Amino acid sequence: MPTDLLVLLSPYNLILFVVVFTRLGGLMSSAPIFSTYPIPMQIKVWFVALITFIIYPIVLVKSGFQAPSTIPELSVILLKEFMIGYVIGFISNLVFVGVEMASEIISIQMGLAAAQALNPLTGMSAPILGQGYVILTSMVFIGLNAHQWLFSAVYKSFAVIPPGYGFIFNGQLTQEIVFLSGQIFSMALGIALPIFAVLFVTDVLLGFTAKMMPQMNIFMVAMPLKIYIGLVMIIMFIAAMYSHIGVIIEKLFNAIAVIF
Repeated sequence: MPTDLLVLLSPYNLILFVVVFTRLGGLMSSAPIFSTYPIPMQIKVWFVALITFIIYPIVLVKSGFQAPSTIPELSVILLKEFMIGYVIGFISNLVFVGVEMASEIISIQMGLAAAQALNPLTGMSAPILGQGYVILTSMVFIGLNAHQWLFSAVYKSFAVIPPGYGFIFNGQLTQEIVFLSGQIFSMALGIALPIFAVLFVTDVLLGFTAKMMPQMNIFMVAMPLKIYIGLVMIIMFIAAMYSHIGVIIEKLFNAIAVIF
């Protein structure tokens, strides 16, 4: 028993445990839900330690990790591991950013941009309509078991990118990440376009009405009318939006699988 304990707590095993912990910590610092909602830091740390304890024996057997002999070498490896986990979480978080952008477009068109609330996604003020969209996206994310996909992606990344010096952030990887980041605008447009188009047509019709009946105070009618139409359209498209967000999440995780 003492011999087994000494082997378990050997410097090699401890260094590898810290390396695995760092990659999972990078994921937790950028992944949706885990990094956005106000979860206490102590719970996050212990949760990452628990997942590391589960994954670590498999990585120990299959990785062939060579422990560094100096602190600078260990620092470089830990930085690389953190960046791998962070990039995986960052890509999976793009759908939430796109949904937030779509909610801002719709809020501006409805005239609700002035109603601000704290957004747990960014920690800053955002249109209150965005809170509903973030909650809806979180429900889709959990309903698709995407949080399990995240940990599965990190687990598989240890087979594709073993701990150590064997992976470099090259230009192709950077290009893929930039391309996926650029898809935020198409995500936001695809979510907001149906409601935005109806509200835009409403603005045009209200403009014609103001020209035909100058004595009518169109500004007193436009604001509540646009809010009413916007809410009705949101309710009408909520099922289609649920399906569309699910398709976006699946595409992002397929992209993560291709990249890593």
